[in-house]
Amino acid sequence: MTGWEAAIAIIGLAIITVATRGFFLYPERELPLPGWLKQGLRYAPLAALAAVIAPEVLMTQGHLLTTARDARLYAVAAATAYFFWRRGILGTIVTGTAVMVTLRVGLGW
Repeated sequence: MTGWEAAIAIIGLAIITVATRGFFLYPERELPLPGWLKQGLRYAPLAALAAVIAPEVLMTQGHLLTTARDARLYAVAAATAYFFWRRGILGTIVTGTAVMVTLRVGLGW
């Protein structure tokens, strides 16, 4: 790929990004959305987070985990328990990280 082709690709990607990200900012008034769509969009961030996190936790090198001896499973369980106990994001991250590091470094998982 030459320098010009790379520049054209970057400019094209920038235009596409601005057009798609700013789609809801362009109209003067709010776009009318059906109630069912508004209700469904409330769950979009949670669905996106689950789609990113679940494969990272449940798979390794493209295959499902075959053993329960994986630090990620226990870190997720501990972090989830902490979140439901205290409802704090920072504590959830610290708890999950502490359990994972402890199991990986301490037990060699």
